[in-house]
Amino acid sequence: MTDVSAFRALRYDPARVDLSRVIAPPYDVVTPEERAFYWDRDPHGAVRLELTRDPGAEAAADYHDVADTIAAWRREGVLRLDDEPALYALRQRFRGPDGEPRVREGFFAALRLEPYERRIVLPHERTLAGPKADRLKLLRATRANLSPIFLLYEDPQHALSELLTRSLDAGPAVTARDAAGVEHRLAALRDAAGVERVRSFLATRPVVIADGHHRYETALAYQDECRAAATGAARDGVSRPCDFVLAYFADAYAPGSLLLPIHRVVREVPAPDDATWQARLPGWSERRIPCPDPEQVAALLAEHLAPLAAAQQAFIADDGSGTLRRFARPRRSAAAAGTAQDAEIGTRVIHTEVLSGVFGLDDTAVREGAVAFPKKAVEAARDVRAGRGTVALYLNPLRPEDVFAVTAAGEVLPQKSTFFAPKLPTGLCFRLLEDGSA
Repeated sequence: MTDVSAFRALRYDPARVDLSRVIAPPYDVVTPEERAFYWDRDPHGAVRLELTRDPGAEAAADYHDVADTIAAWRREGVLRLDDEPALYALRQRFRGPDGEPRVREGFFAALRLEPYERRIVLPHERTLAGPKADRLKLLRATRANLSPIFLLYEDPQHALSELLTRSLDAGPAVTARDAAGVEHRLAALRDAAGVERVRSFLATRPVVIADGHHRYETALAYQDECRAAATGAARDGVSRPCDFVLAYFADAYAPGSLLLPIHRVVREVPAPDDATWQARLPGWSERRIPCPDPEQVAALLAEHLAPLAAAQQAFIADDGSGTLRRFARPRRSAAAAGTAQDAEIGTRVIHTEVLSGVFGLDDTAVREGAVAFPKKAVEAARDVRAGRGTVALYLNPLRPEDVFAVTAAGEVLPQKSTFFAPKLPTGLCFRLLEDGSA
């Protein structure tokens, strides 16, 4: 099924740069305010390969200057292409929302692109056209994978854990600490037996895209362009660099894997009154929770929302008044829901029973910007109190088995249903789409 290969990574030379200063968050989580910080922090910062300094310049960018920058950094020795192909094991040390230390180990590889209908690489969310058009311009100009697709595999027995740990402990390795305090340790895995063990393990199972749907679909579009332009032997089933994409793989059930919720903020529809909440949420119970300070929201969610996750569908609504409303109802069985996965998935419940049922927002309205999707509850609380929204909806996270159940049924979740943490920084390794780099 899943076909992965070792590849020759293009990497920063740690003798020429401070890796902690040049790595950056994924392009799609860098806020407009953060762009200037990452651009100015180091003249060789990876953010310069992914984003324009001015957000307003993106629409007109053709990104050929990025290709020139990569070429210049290679001439200067700032970026170096590894001599031999490898898989690249990554260990991330970080603290979870509860403050406890966590460790996640995974690896980078070149993943053979497969159309979704083959059921090998499985999406779990819908995508938008705009981001794909921008990333396709970048891929055409640079012919390089600058940030990885993040994929999950099911390994309840942790069959690959010992191999990854051994590779990371043996070294040599490079380390970096990002602005969020996450420590990253990267080591090449070149042992032929180890590489084959990974390849054989994944060859028997599909993988699910955790993050990077837009980038994956962009790579598919670019592959189609390459095939259309190919002639002679290049059209005869020979693998080319554009048939693969840079990907990071992690075990969904590893102890360090962290799946967090993405909350919702209704932008303009007025906050419902008591009668509207009651009339439009039949069968839901309500509890009021004082919250005079938005900085208290995370603690209140841990106390009043998280304990309900196993047995109930639940969410908390916040209209900025200083009182939270917690709504809950028993989970329905799949049979009662009427479809294979429907009401058991929390974000679907929020979209159908709350965003649509209470606020009157259908999928089109949500896609067109009627709802914002903050990853941190405190950000949602601040937005509502600052007038950047009318109601925040705080959610519990989905479980990995929810994601695999949906994808196994050939279904997708509403947009912004999952937030797998920690994010993968841009700059640990890049992959060139040129012959010989695999």
